[in-house]
Amino acid sequence: MRTSEDLEGCSLLGSGATKYPTDYDPSVLETFDNKHPDNRYVVTFNCPEFTSLCPKTGQPDFARIIIRYIPRVKMVESKSLKLYLFSFRNHGDFHEDCVNIIMKDLVRLMEPRYLEVLGIFTPRGGISIHPFANYADEEYASLRQQRLAAAFDFDPKGHF
Repeated sequence: MRTSEDLEGCSLLGSGATKYPTDYDPSVLETFDNKHPDNRYVVTFNCPEFTSLCPKTGQPDFARIIIRYIPRVKMVESKSLKLYLFSFRNHGDFHEDCVNIIMKDLVRLMEPRYLEVLGIFTPRGGISIHPFANYADEEYASLRQQRLAAAFDFDPKGHF
């Protein structure tokens, strides 16, 4: 069981009042300690309602964002991740930029063994874009290459 000291970095969870950010804000991300740092396991987040704005037209873009990572010491708290992803709602950037920004922010936050972000953006103007970005430490460098190569065999339902 986690103690209150274990949860000191999680101020958003159970706070009773949720303030949704109106602009891109990586500072809302919070972490907690991984109680199983010696285990190698995968954490997957599925955000089926991601939105951002086209930087040129200001029109909304919709996507499913899938984040997978192998934690080290720190793990991202899910409510803070939800608010962080929500903060893209008024953010104007291309699909590829959003996916890379998410990856870099989460790597900086947690320093995971491995992390990947896939964006499955809905078609607009008759074309859909599915950017994929990943990161790995030295131990998982070969997994990074394998997953990057697998991205070329992407299944539109989000499976590799």
